[in-house]
Amino acid sequence: MKLRMHGIFAVLIILAGAAVALAQGGASMQKTAPAAAGPFDKALLMPSALNAKAPDTFDVKFTTSQGDFVVHVTRAWAPFGADRFYNLVKHHFFDGAAFFRVIRTPRPFMVQFGLSSYPEVNRAWSNAAIKDDPVRQSNKRGMISYAAQNDPNTRTTQVFINFGDNSSLDTIRFAPFGEVTSGMDVVDKLYSGYGDGAPQGAGPDQDKVTNQGRVYLEKNFPKLDTIKTTTLIVPSPAATPKP
Repeated sequence: MKLRMHGIFAVLIILAGAAVALAQGGASMQKTAPAAAGPFDKALLMPSALNAKAPDTFDVKFTTSQGDFVVHVTRAWAPFGADRFYNLVKHHFFDGAAFFRVIRTPRPFMVQFGLSSYPEVNRAWSNAAIKDDPVRQSNKRGMISYAAQNDPNTRTTQVFINFGDNSSLDTIRFAPFGEVTSGMDVVDKLYSGYGDGAPQGAGPDQDKVTNQGRVYLEKNFPKLDTIKTTTLIVPSPAATPKP
């Protein structure tokens, strides 16, 4: 599915510090189990069943080919988007996925990801859209939002991280649901040499990524950086004081 927006860059195919404090010894945390055995979690083939409500806040550690970064999600910013992201990460949807669209010229714009390495998973989620959230935060540097088509309520699995101030997106339904709280220098290093996707640029064709997955990317775009694993980190419930 190709995702488009209109803006000062002409028509682009578009996407649709709590973590630090915890790491320094704040509230205790719970981590998800490792990815299920096999190429992917079979639960990913049933999007309608993956509808758990996200915690009020949670963190996601992305281990990538360039290093690690952490996204802190605040559910109140965009509840529908946060819930979808929580379920995707919980079931390791992003593991093995590529940062397939990285635009840094004519000025730093964004990095887009969220197409699975597995075509059957992409097919399962292609029509599993969520409702739009009101825009409560701005698309500033380090903020993460969903890709969308021009029509309302078309967000599925693709997300993007802003390299710079893209507040012009705030008026066209791109609602941030989290922010990079550590490792933004890693995000900045993600390979951008292919530029925008086809046909605007020399980068991957989203339809082919969707239908062919990792095979297409590894054959034609071997320099793309990828997500090795994701780790979901949620605050442990507060202990009840004893009388």
